[in-house]
Parts: sequence; C-alpha cells; structure tokens
Amino acid sequence: MKQNFHNMGLNYLAFAIPAFFIFVFIEYQIAQKQKREEVFKYESTVANLSIGIAERLLNLFIAASFYQVYDWVFRNYALFDISTKWYVWILLLLATDLVWYWYHRLGHEINFLWAAHIVHHQSEEFNLSAAARITTFQAIFRNIFWCILPFIGFHPTMIISILLIHGAYSFFTHTQMVGKLGWLENIFITPSLHGVHHASDEKYLDKNYGDVFVFWDKLFGTFQQEEEAPKYGLTHPLKSYSFLWQHFHYYLEIGEAYKRANGFRAKWDALFGSPALMDQNIRPILEQRFEQNKIKENTRLNFRLYLNIQLILVVAMLTGLTLFFNAVGSWEKTAISAFILITLINIGALLEQRKWIYYLECFRLILIMAYLFYSLHIFSLVILPISALVILERTISLSKIYIKYVFATHNSKI
Repeated sequence: MKQNFHNMGLNYLAFAIPAFFIFVFIEYQIAQKQKREEVFKYESTVANLSIGIAERLLNLFIAASFYQVYDWVFRNYALFDISTKWYVWILLLLATDLVWYWYHRLGHEINFLWAAHIVHHQSEEFNLSAAARITTFQAIFRNIFWCILPFIGFHPTMIISILLIHGAYSFFTHTQMVGKLGWLENIFITPSLHGVHHASDEKYLDKNYGDVFVFWDKLFGTFQQEEEAPKYGLTHPLKSYSFLWQHFHYYLEIGEAYKRANGFRAKWDALFGSPALMDQNIRPILEQRFEQNKIKENTRLNFRLYLNIQLILVVAMLTGLTLFFNAVGSWEKTAISAFILITLINIGALLEQRKWIYYLECFRLILIMAYLFYSLHIFSLVILPISALVILERTISLSKIYIKYVFATHNSKI
C-alpha cells in the first residue's frame, strides 16, 4: 500500500508542476489587464520559481520518507486507534491546521526555525509565485511537527491526503487579485488575511499564522485584519537574487551572531532566541563580505531570453523526472538533479550579472559532456570537449564573447 501511495504522490506532483505555472500565468495576465504592474516583477518572480523548483526536486528524494516516518510513529506509538469515518477527516483537518499554526508561529519566534522559513518571506511582491518559496529545510521541519498526528492516532494515509489539500489551499491565498471576502474572513485565512502575514508593516508583523482557518489566530491573540495596503517582504529586505544567498544567508547570520556571543546564554539566544533580537548590523557586513549587495536591473532581450530558456528547460526536466522517478536509475537521477541545481544557481547569478557565471557555465557544459560520453561508453574521450573549451578561451577569448551576448553591459570584466 505504501509503494502504491508513493507512486500516486509522484504522479500528482508531476501534474501539479505545469498546473502551478498555468495558474501563475493566469494571475499575471489578470494583473496586466488591470494594469497592476506592481504585482509582478521579473527578477523576483524568477527567484521565487527557482526556489520552488529546488524544493520540488529535493522533495522527490525524501517525500516517501515522510509517509514512512508517519507510518512508523503510528504503528509503534499511536495513543489511540482513531477510525477513518467521514467526520474524522474534519477533525484531522482542524488538527492539521492547529499543528501548522504552532509550527508556523515558532518558525517566526525561534532563530533556527526562522532560518528555514525566512525564504518564504523574502519576496517583496505578493503573488502566486511567492507560494513556491518553500525550502526543503522548511518541509523537513514542518513534517517533524506533523508527526504528532500519527502519534495521536490518525492514520498516515489520511494525514498525507489532508496535507495535500492543506497545501493546495494555501497556494491560492498568495494573491492580490482577490479582495476581501466578507463573512468568509471570519472563518478562513483568505488572500487578504495572508497578505497581512507577508507584510513588513509594524502593525502586521507576526500576525495570521493560520493556514486554512482563522480560529487559532483569534484564540491565541495573533489575528489582524487588513486595513492599510501592506508592504510585502522582510523588515530588512535582501539586496540579492542569488539562489544560494537566499537559502543560506540567515544561517550565516546565526553563525556570525554565535561567534560574536559571549557566554552560554548569548550563544543559546543566537541559535534559539527571537529573530527580533538579532543584531541588524550583521547582515550588511555579510552582504559586503560576500558581495551580495549589488543588484542590477536587467532589461536586455538576450539576457531574458537566455534565462527564460533555462527556466523552461529545468521545469521540463523536473516534470519528466517526477513523472518517471521510479523508472529512472540512480545515476540518471543524480545527473539530472545536479544539472537542475547548477542551472538554478546559474539563473541566480544571471539575475545579478555575476561575471563568475562563465566558469559555472563551463563546468555545467563539462558535466553534460561527461554524462553523454559516459552513457555512450566513451568517457575517456571527455578530455576532447574540455580541451576545446581551453583552446577557444585562449584563441578567441570565449569568456568575453559570452559576457557580451548574455549580459546587459558589454564592457564588464570577469
């Protein structure tokens, strides 16, 4: 039963990927028709999609373990043997949302958890693409929290089914195209209420943690209706679209805070204290150290066309890998996954016009050649394309040609 359910989950994810992009495209068209250009920004949207692609990719390798963990907890430690009657599904939905509320709230109140969740709040635009900003770290942490459900006695298959519904609902709350919904605002987390949660305005901070229902926020004193139009994003916005920086900057900040801390209590607070108490001077120092504070606007057609082709390519590869995951060998899975992740890093570097991207491109090309030559059983000949790259660089300065035709500026140095 577990294997069949796993297969069903993978098929579901495969069709969910193009469905996600269709809904984002529809929202974009509506925003354009209403002349609400502030809803979508090209660089931010691409960054959102890149993070979502990485999470879907990595979850392919660990999603089955979520069911296995729930099943192990259920079989060995369940407190009660809860039935699967229809009304239990309602109880489970409420219980799931309550667990989410506390996971979500603690994710904003504990530094180590906030490091995983902060990625979801980095976008300064609030649209359906922002819903993709989930990291694998966050997925792991919240599934640990949800282990309380099989521990209580809910069946793992029911839990996975409810989580799929739960996740699908929350996707549609990430939009500005839907206004307030009247009396429904008193029952459900609506796009307006969730927009408040994504706001950086002082009055909106740390509000509306619920994912489906508003009960928990009202019960625990964190409910806030939308009044003034929210300003979305972090209170201290990032100055980078780097794929790696967006994932790991806060872990580096925690590490820096821990290094500076004196005494056990201070070091404990660096790891598990409130993000609100974090030294705000740390991030600018790290941004300067890692050169993550130099965003450039990119409008050149060649640049966007090149980036869009790469984005379409990784989406197609992810969809195919998801659909045929069980039929693909380990070597092929590793090669495809490495290519997708390197391409996502590449896309982030393109957004910021990092000149070292040329060397990453060479490395990616070599990996492709190595994979093809290995598949054709002529791996020893991979030295030929590597030699060709070296010769082209030496003779016609391939790196300068690459920069000229990919980046918006022509006089940049590597």
